[in-house]
Amino acid sequence: MIRISLPGREWNLNLKNLLLDLNGTLAVDGVLSEGVEERINLLKKQVDVYLLTADTFGLAKEVADRLGIKLLRLDGQSSGLAKRDFLNTLGAEETVAIGNGYNDTMILREAGFSIVVIGGEGCCVTALKEADIAVTDINDALDLLLNPLRIVATL
Repeated sequence: MIRISLPGREWNLNLKNLLLDLNGTLAVDGVLSEGVEERINLLKKQVDVYLLTADTFGLAKEVADRLGIKLLRLDGQSSGLAKRDFLNTLGAEETVAIGNGYNDTMILREAGFSIVVIGGEGCCVTALKEADIAVTDINDALDLLLNPLRIVATL
């Protein structure tokens, strides 16, 4: 679990789950970003990690296997709703969500904590408005979770 006390707020974060989008978040053009695997291996010691994707490039299983994380492949037309439903089965308040696209908007809004990645494939402005923190690289997002005092400094 990742525990984060936020000064001046009535609530603290007790994060047990990490939901990750694939394309535009962990990968650009279907290729996993350098440095992600090492960071995910560290985070798996603290939280349960899930890959939620419509699998645009057909590489989700390969990525999930390489990272040793659970995969939920979604139908592209209703992937936003499916992501939200999965978030709610885990417990939204105990989950951090990281994404960049329109289909991530609901999980970014409803998760206990959320990070939007404005990377090589860009970021949906609607998703940006729903996130707690915005970063320009997935490794920065993962480093926030590995170094929670950075989150405290930002929030």
